[in-house]
Amino acid sequence: MNNLVLLILCFIAGMSLHRFKRMPVNAPAVLNSVILHVSLPALTLLSVHGLRISGDVGLMAAMGWLNFAMSAGFFWLVGRWLDLPRSTVGALILTGGLGNTAYVGLPMIEAYYGHQALASGIIVDQLGSFLALSTLGITFAGLYSSGRPGIGEMAKRVFRFPPFIALLLALVLIPFDYPEWLTVVLKRLSDTMAPLALLAVGFQLRLGHLAGNGRNLAIGLAFKLVLAPLVLFLLYVPLLGAHGQAIQITLFQAAMPPMITAAILATEHDLDPPLATLMTTVGLMLSFVTLTGWWWLMQGV
Repeated sequence: MNNLVLLILCFIAGMSLHRFKRMPVNAPAVLNSVILHVSLPALTLLSVHGLRISGDVGLMAAMGWLNFAMSAGFFWLVGRWLDLPRSTVGALILTGGLGNTAYVGLPMIEAYYGHQALASGIIVDQLGSFLALSTLGITFAGLYSSGRPGIGEMAKRVFRFPPFIALLLALVLIPFDYPEWLTVVLKRLSDTMAPLALLAVGFQLRLGHLAGNGRNLAIGLAFKLVLAPLVLFLLYVPLLGAHGQAIQITLFQAAMPPMITAAILATEHDLDPPLATLMTTVGLMLSFVTLTGWWWLMQGV
């Protein structure tokens, strides 16, 4: 509960800092850079080091890819039905198909399941959401705007991403014990991730773009927060018979709000930037309620 209160307070603090102009407008970019280059790699090195690979890893990694595939099909059909502009369809595919399994997902996992569950959350994020973003996300952004990224470009983006480098290093170091000083340093650095992430998200909240985007926003968030996790829940639990905490974490990650980086990618490709931003900010606020419901539902998994 203490971690959840911390998240809410940091989100409100971010909103207040923007409202009263107490931070420069580029503050979120700086905070996100610190998270990507310092906080998240430190958390990855700390949490994955104690990971014991099990048969659930395939299902954990598959979630992000399945979520994106469902999003691409669903919003392509919605776009045809409602005659939406290609830029809007592209924005919905990216933000509906990629969950915020790092900045929001990891702090939420710690709040609901405890620090020991973070290793599973990182596997879901790195092998699922991040790789889907770096390959399918970049490809679809190009398809719905202009140009197509080559295989070489996609590979460079993956292998130059600091948390992914940290993941590979952490996996290599699993057989070796960390010295005590390194564990302490990594713990202190990783603890900065949740406050900085929620400050950045709260600072970027803009509700002025709701006018004219209400219908598309409602459809996008209904898919991301309710429909997609429900389909994955039915697939993993009744159909495949999967169970245990690793599966709970995987499905909990499936219910996360849209990924901030997906909205940034949509904006860079001019894919309905106002809608993409609303998907992340409004989705985050709603997720404080919906994630509690999913956590309760999955207690018996």
